[in-house]
Amino acid sequence: MAKALHVVPDFSRSSELAGLVSDYEAHQKSRGLSPRTLALTSNVLQRTFLPWCLKESLSSPGQLDQKTLDRFVSNLLDRSLARESVRTYTRTVGSFVRWTQADGVVNVAVQLHQPKRQTRLLQVLTREEIARVEESANTERDRLIIRLLADSGIRLGELLGLRKEDLVARGRERYIKVWGKGARERLVPLPPRLYERLSRFASRGHERIFVTLRRSPKTGEYLPLASRSLQNMIRYAAEAAGLQRRIHPHLFRHSYATWALRRRMNPLQMQRILGHADLTMISTVYSHLDASDSYSAMLDLLRSDGAV
Repeated sequence: MAKALHVVPDFSRSSELAGLVSDYEAHQKSRGLSPRTLALTSNVLQRTFLPWCLKESLSSPGQLDQKTLDRFVSNLLDRSLARESVRTYTRTVGSFVRWTQADGVVNVAVQLHQPKRQTRLLQVLTREEIARVEESANTERDRLIIRLLADSGIRLGELLGLRKEDLVARGRERYIKVWGKGARERLVPLPPRLYERLSRFASRGHERIFVTLRRSPKTGEYLPLASRSLQNMIRYAAEAAGLQRRIHPHLFRHSYATWALRRRMNPLQMQRILGHADLTMISTVYSHLDASDSYSAMLDLLRSDGAV
C-alpha cells in the first residue's frame, strides 16, 4: 500500500481561517478606523499571522487553542523584533481572536499573552534645548512648527493637517482644532502669543497652514508639507543647535507631556489635550519622573494645606 502523503492545506483566500481574517478586516473598516490602523491590522494578519498558520498547517479557527497561540507568541519573541513590535503584533492578533470568540468559532478560554513591556527611561528635551532648536531653524515656518510641537504636544500628522479654520478663539481663550486617532476631534489650548504667530502665518492664501516653500510646476499651488521633509528639517535644526542625540517630531510630544506634568497638570487634562483614549501613555511618562519630582509634588500639596 502506498504511503499516504501529508497534504499541506491550501491557505488561499478561500480557506476558513483566511476568510475570517478577511471578514475581520471588513469589520474594522466599517468601524471607521484610520487608514494607518487598517494597514497595520492587514500587515500583521496577512503577512505574519496567516503565513505562520500555513507553516503550522492551521486552516481552521477551531485549531487555535492555547498551546497554538502560545507558540505563535514564542515565535515572535524568537525573531529579531523589538519588544514593542511583538506587543503590537500580539495585540492585533488578540483583537482578531476575541472577535472570533464573540462569534463562537474560537474557544472563549484561549487568549494571547502579552510579553511584558520593556521599561526604558524616556529621553526628553529641556525647554532651553527646544529654544535652541527653534532659533536654529532657517525660516519662520520651520520655527513655528518647532514651537507648535513643543507647546501643544500634537502629533506630526495632526500638525500637517492643520487648516486656517482650525484656529479657534473663544473669548480670551485660544485653541487649535485637530483631528486625532480614530477620527476624534479635539481642541488643544495654545499660549496667546503662539496663537498670534500662527494666525499671522496662516493669513496667506493657502488652505493648509503648513505647505512646501515651492510651487507645483503643474498647478502653481504650494504642495502640502510631507512628513519626511518635516522630520529632516527638525534633524538639521537640532544638529545646528549642537544637540548630539537623535531629535524627531514625537520627542517634542513626550517633552511637552513631561514638562506639563512636572508643572502639576492634571493627568486627565493631559489625556484630553494629547488625545489619548486612556491614561496608558501618561503613566509611561510618569515612569521617568524621578524622586525629586515626587518630593516637589508632595511639598506643593502640603503648602496648599498649610502644613509646611
